[in-house]
Amino acid sequence: MTDRLRELAQLHGVQTGYRGNDGRPHRAADESLRAVLGSLGVPAESPAQLEQAVAAAREAPWARLCPPVAVSWEGGAAHLDLRLPAAAAGAAHLRLAAEDGAAVREWDCPLADLPVVAADPGGRRVARRVRLPSALAWGYHRLDVEAGGRTAGARVIAAPRRAPVRRGWGVFVPLYALRGEGGWGTGRYRDLADLASFVAGLGGGLAGTLPLHPTFPDDPSPYAPVTRLLWSELYVDVPALPEFSPGMLAGSERALAGLRRAPRIDYAAGYALRRRVLSAMAQACHGAREAALCAWAAARPEAVAYARFRAYGEAQGRPWPAWPAAARAGDLPAGAWDAAAEGYHLYAQWAAAEQVAELPDLYLDLPLGVHPRGFDTWRYGDGFALGASTGAPPDQLFAGGQNWGSPPPHPARMRATGYGYLAACLRHVMAHAAALRIDHVMGLHRLFWIPQGGSARDGVYVRYPAEEMYAVLTLEAARHGTALVGEDLGTVPQAVRRAMARHGLLRMYVLPFARTDPVPPGCLACLDTHDTPPFAAWWGALGEAERGQLAARLGVAPVDAADARAACLDMLAASPADLVMVNLEDLWLETEPQNRPGTRSGNWTRPARHGLPELTRLPQVVASLRRLDGLRR
Repeated sequence: MTDRLRELAQLHGVQTGYRGNDGRPHRAADESLRAVLGSLGVPAESPAQLEQAVAAAREAPWARLCPPVAVSWEGGAAHLDLRLPAAAAGAAHLRLAAEDGAAVREWDCPLADLPVVAADPGGRRVARRVRLPSALAWGYHRLDVEAGGRTAGARVIAAPRRAPVRRGWGVFVPLYALRGEGGWGTGRYRDLADLASFVAGLGGGLAGTLPLHPTFPDDPSPYAPVTRLLWSELYVDVPALPEFSPGMLAGSERALAGLRRAPRIDYAAGYALRRRVLSAMAQACHGAREAALCAWAAARPEAVAYARFRAYGEAQGRPWPAWPAAARAGDLPAGAWDAAAEGYHLYAQWAAAEQVAELPDLYLDLPLGVHPRGFDTWRYGDGFALGASTGAPPDQLFAGGQNWGSPPPHPARMRATGYGYLAACLRHVMAHAAALRIDHVMGLHRLFWIPQGGSARDGVYVRYPAEEMYAVLTLEAARHGTALVGEDLGTVPQAVRRAMARHGLLRMYVLPFARTDPVPPGCLACLDTHDTPPFAAWWGALGEAERGQLAARLGVAPVDAADARAACLDMLAASPADLVMVNLEDLWLETEPQNRPGTRSGNWTRPARHGLPELTRLPQVVASLRRLDGLRR
């Protein structure tokens, strides 16, 4: 039975073992394989279920006339395999329509002229290969096929092989931490614009930050968004909106003062104040502004659905997995939520979209996952494996592994829909991104699935159709002029880095993880990330031998953390890295991290030590960035 289970797992892309970054092989337990297969919708508990599932998995490729996706790289011809009875005669009729429906091609292919590239074990059915037209315009083309009395549709993704190139430097700071004058306890979108202007004035090209998607007040991690399709209302500059009047803050003065002087960011209080005022502003939205809101909402059905989802959830007082069956399935009963709550959420999203539209292009971040109780898992539930969560296996840093809590995408179902949800997420963020960091880029190839109720030690890897996902990435990147950075830290198979290089994704060079390695071309180089200690803390923790090793490489012997930071930043600036990003907090030698992976208390709540107006006048900040710009040039 174990051999049969492992055969079934492999048929569904579930790895039956992996090699950890300690070099040792790890064999997946039978219980883990059954649980992950169950999350994929494949029951395999009993011997009878197992036999049926193996037979179904073997039959599945032959049950469909053609695969749901094909890729045409750089205008070259894509191929599609038609699975037909061996005795099928006649011709295949194909109809290919461009994304806008304007360019349509129709043609017939005699089946006898198509080469046979595979056959089923009994020889009753064969796969005949069709060559699709070359020189397709970049985009998502619809292919309809009729052959052997069967019909099917497929999405043909015509994409550039490589993402756009961008070179230069920029700065990074979490927007929640970037307090500007007149703010409400966190940074605002306008502060991000001001930071970008400051950086541009010094010769830099990018201002970078963490993901800017909506979060739940009680779970503010930017890597657990309620949705990846909208912007957070937390960063809206409320008084800048036309509907605002100072009287709307009456009775909230003490709350606002508390947010501004709090040593830590109080998300619950911050969301509550914004909701109180934005709700009044939504009620005051009339005339031309109301018409503009209605037009915006009509063009964005996902925003309307999101507002109703949030309002219905508040009326229910419980997360969507505990809703009545019809509502869980997407059918929200009319009148079952507060219309004013819906109006608030819709208005808040419109306000956020208006202010983000005014930003320059930024260095943004696409999180790997979404909140398990969020909008995306409800609206696009079939695209997620809700019985598992993503994570990482045990390694030297985390002996127990990591469980990130977000449900993994379902590889077969996302492929069956032509990657529509992935494309929508990319379009949303790339519209404002000169460069985009892809969180945990290994997830394009495989993800570590942890069965519900289990620990990371129970996890197994599940494979994904990487080349098709790269096609979506490079297509959307080319359309928006967005350079791509793959977060490739941790256990990274060499095949991932080869694919990244092939498709123009920059890898990440993070000094503490690679201090003895030369900085390579084709990378983004930085001193640290939001998941590591700031430079000064890292330097302070190094032993004498490690400091000596680094000093030998730098050609200088740093006396203190400031000397070391300057020397290391000079090395990165003068390197062949395509991009260099500087954590602003390193320029004043901050020692407290923004996030401690594997813990929950206190993360994502620390304001930067210096507010925006102050930091732009700090001599060490200005001088360091001017020197960086000179070396990069």
